[in-house]
Amino acid sequence: MDLITIILLAIGLSMDAFAVSVTNGIIIKKVTLTHSLKIALCFGFFQALMPLLGWYFASYFSAYIIGFDHWIAFILLTLIGGKMVHEAFEEEDIDKKTDPTQIGKLLLLGIATSIDALAVGVNFAFIQTDLFLTIAIIGLTTFSISFVGVYFGKTFGAFFKKEAEIFGGVVLFLIGLRILIEHLFF
Repeated sequence: MDLITIILLAIGLSMDAFAVSVTNGIIIKKVTLTHSLKIALCFGFFQALMPLLGWYFASYFSAYIIGFDHWIAFILLTLIGGKMVHEAFEEEDIDKKTDPTQIGKLLLLGIATSIDALAVGVNFAFIQTDLFLTIAIIGLTTFSISFVGVYFGKTFGAFFKKEAEIFGGVVLFLIGLRILIEHLFF
């Protein structure tokens, strides 16, 4: 996987974390550097960990499915992207009394926003990529975008949350389509 694709993948995966960070920026009454760092570190960590776990589990099965791995990658990324777009149109109930930076809630949010990264990590067992560079870029991108997202949410509210999720879903679908086309035609 080339660097541009890795960066686009990282941006696509980080859109869930960005959307949650924006929401957290709306919920937190007075956003501080500590709030932003906690959220960004948690999201960046899980976005980097989950692809590694997906790769680890899938690498044991790659010999059995190498003939149709490109279809698996395409289907998984399409489903994840479609789910992100679908979730962008769902109504959301924000409880303004909760503190999203409490460790338990933050860990749950970190895991929830990175489940798609676990599925993407499965694809890494079937394609050529520098795994550690890829997960480092995913983690750092998610950290940066989440950090900014908290302040963005405080400043601009929930106005761009839907667009961020749609963008992330479309990017993941396009990456899956690219993988499929490369394997079928090149």
